Amino acid sequence: MTSFTSTDPATGAVNWQGQAASPAQVQAAVDAARAAFPDWADRPRQDRIDAVKRYQAVLKDRAPQIAEAISRETGKPLWETRTEAAAMIGKVDISIRAYDERTGERSNDTAFGRATLRHRPHGVAAVLGPFNFPGHLPNGHIVPALLAGDTVVFKPSEETPLVGQVMAEAFAAADLPHGVVNVVQGARETGAALLDAGIDALMFTGSGAAGAYFRRKFADDPHVILALELGGNNPLVVWDAQDAEAVAGVVVQSAFITTGQRCSCARRLIVPEGAQGDAVVEAVAALSDRLTFGPWDSDPEPYAGPLISEKAAQAALQALQQRIDLGAKVIRASGPVDNLPGAFVRPAIIDVTGLNVLDEEMFAPFLQVIRVPTFDAAIQAANATRYGLSAGLVSDDPKNWDRFIRRIRAGVVNFNRPTTGAAGDMPFGGLGASGNHRPSAYYAADYCAYPVASFEADTVANIEGEIKGLRA
Repeated sequence: MTSFTSTDPATGAVNWQGQAASPAQVQAAVDAARAAFPDWADRPRQDRIDAVKRYQAVLKDRAPQIAEAISRETGKPLWETRTEAAAMIGKVDISIRAYDERTGERSNDTAFGRATLRHRPHGVAAVLGPFNFPGHLPNGHIVPALLAGDTVVFKPSEETPLVGQVMAEAFAAADLPHGVVNVVQGARETGAALLDAGIDALMFTGSGAAGAYFRRKFADDPHVILALELGGNNPLVVWDAQDAEAVAGVVVQSAFITTGQRCSCARRLIVPEGAQGDAVVEAVAALSDRLTFGPWDSDPEPYAGPLISEKAAQAALQALQQRIDLGAKVIRASGPVDNLPGAFVRPAIIDVTGLNVLDEEMFAPFLQVIRVPTFDAAIQAANATRYGLSAGLVSDDPKNWDRFIRRIRAGVVNFNRPTTGAAGDMPFGGLGASGNHRPSAYYAADYCAYPVASFEADTVANIEGEIKGLRA
């Protein structure tokens, strides 16, 4: 068996050590979920609601410990991880409402009896969690799946096994039936074993490259439903906005929050050519200079922490340098933060106007500026990506928004708000390389169960009169 370790990217301290699940152990977890499925699916829905409400109560009791575990493994400051723990708690009530609204049961009377709509769970759902929101995002798959009647095998990111363990302990404390929720730890090999273990659904949050692999893997297996929430090369357009300092706040919160490690972060800032665009870029650069980065338990609390690892930081800096080598103009250079470990990087702002740079997500606090002559050109530049997760417009002119919202190609589109703004009671997902048309958050209920339409009559009636062309 393979052992692995989770460390605090801000300090290098060991958070968790353990063994990766072997293929046999992964298969045992799937078998346990399979055995638990019929009883769990057949229970009255209120039983499943009661179970996830017990889980919610455990989350409330353990919220400080959950937030600290997330901070230790991701490096995110406590102010942010407290909001993540709160989102996990709030997800339960939101998911109950979503199930009722989107995948409940209804019946209409007809001349012959009734037409009834029901929803049935898929079976065993594999949930692969990401490292950037290691509690909130897998929780957003697991809770709706449980309410629908699915059973779950959850593999946390190998970067955040401690958070996965904390979640497993919370489900155990909620006294769910054996096999309903199963947690397997490990890296890519463990995930591969899970995909080959006979699952019915895959719910994944992560990179576009991984999502593309999953599409190919299951292309000839339509039985397995895929729910893929992937990354984005997200645009933020600023046009006809007079207060450059106000604009800068929206841009900074779009590009640099969570050290740029949100799939909805703005990666491309599109501004007018000339003085108006210059003023916006200068204001963004000045505000970025004031951001503080430090360990999660710093006092006072920092704006953000490190990237998930020094390896991730090196890869991001290499991607940034590739763009600079192509001719990008450096407005703000990245690099180390004071004397902190190598996972810390400063925000970078580069101008890539006129350059043919890679259409890839840089999962770091790096922002690319593109200058264009017209608003139509801005929309065209914004849509010039194979991704389609989030986008935003900052403008004083509502007419620009009317055009933008009709033309932009993305699943989350915000006006005068950061691209990272989202809500659990709204859908969250994207197009193209950003997903597979199965948005999560409030719409997770849609992919956790399938609809069953029924025409029903309580007695067998003679319908010979409905058959045309009968001989006498």
